[in-house]
Amino acid sequence: MKILAVDDDPFILELLVSLVGFLDGHELVTATDAIDALRVMELNPDVECFLVDIQMPGRDGIELCRDIRRDPRFARSPVMMLTAMADKDHIDRAFAAGATDYINKPFDVAELSEQLELASWRITSREISHDRLTQTPSGHMVSETAGPLALYQPFEIHDVDGVVTLTALENYITKLSRNALYGSSVVGVTLREADRFFAALSEFDFRCLMADLSEALSDELAHFNPLLSYVGSGTFVCILEDGARLDAQRFTDALNLSIHRMDLHASTGERLHLRMCVGEAVRLFWRPGQQAIECLSRAHANAEAEAQRRERDLDAFWMLERSA
Repeated sequence: MKILAVDDDPFILELLVSLVGFLDGHELVTATDAIDALRVMELNPDVECFLVDIQMPGRDGIELCRDIRRDPRFARSPVMMLTAMADKDHIDRAFAAGATDYINKPFDVAELSEQLELASWRITSREISHDRLTQTPSGHMVSETAGPLALYQPFEIHDVDGVVTLTALENYITKLSRNALYGSSVVGVTLREADRFFAALSEFDFRCLMADLSEALSDELAHFNPLLSYVGSGTFVCILEDGARLDAQRFTDALNLSIHRMDLHASTGERLHLRMCVGEAVRLFWRPGQQAIECLSRAHANAEAEAQRRERDLDAFWMLERSA
């Protein structure tokens, strides 16, 4: 795997050259700042993975991460941020810009090796499954595979503010310190009757629909500084700052109104009548590592349970109407 390391500190670059040199199957090229990195990328279009320092003079690593993601050749390449800073703001902005993980300075050799091996494995897995990005009519990018899509399968959505891959979301939530997660919550938001829409729409239409819904969700949650990901079955999980302030019913109403105004249609021209619902929030305080991952699963389950409850209530209402 060919790796581009970008850091303004020559000592860090020398250290990375030495560390990567001990690992089999990797080649390292280096750059000293963001402008130099763009030049190196043009000379090395076969770069597959990036190690980028967050804090650099001029254009910082977060801006460079955005530049990397704008280039179709590197839109899905692993981008690992190198940081000596533990503050949540820089890390949040890096993930929102498209980072897939971060590595703390000083480096842990075992961690660096593990992260690079995982990155290489993910790249190989995408190649085997012929996974590629396709543009939707609304201008977003979604991942597609050669095989059929199952309802429960997550897929990637790109070019929507705050929307990240599930891998990136899991990396973010497991690595942040307990204190950094204080006050944050995970909320699941799901499309009601997702199975019906999945059966009625083409695979491409369903992917496009999820991308459009992610945009509405991102807009409505903007003041919570969200990171969100599509996790399959018509459901998104969202990490929110100060998520306890979210009024679920008011938010649901605002989200559904926003989606109604988008006037979404299938490729056949049929208008889609969509309703979203929000599950009970899961607090992240004092839930590091694997427990934090379990919070994502709980939020997912809570959203789908809420959708099922609403459908049961609707069925009960119509049964009462018919019997009256």
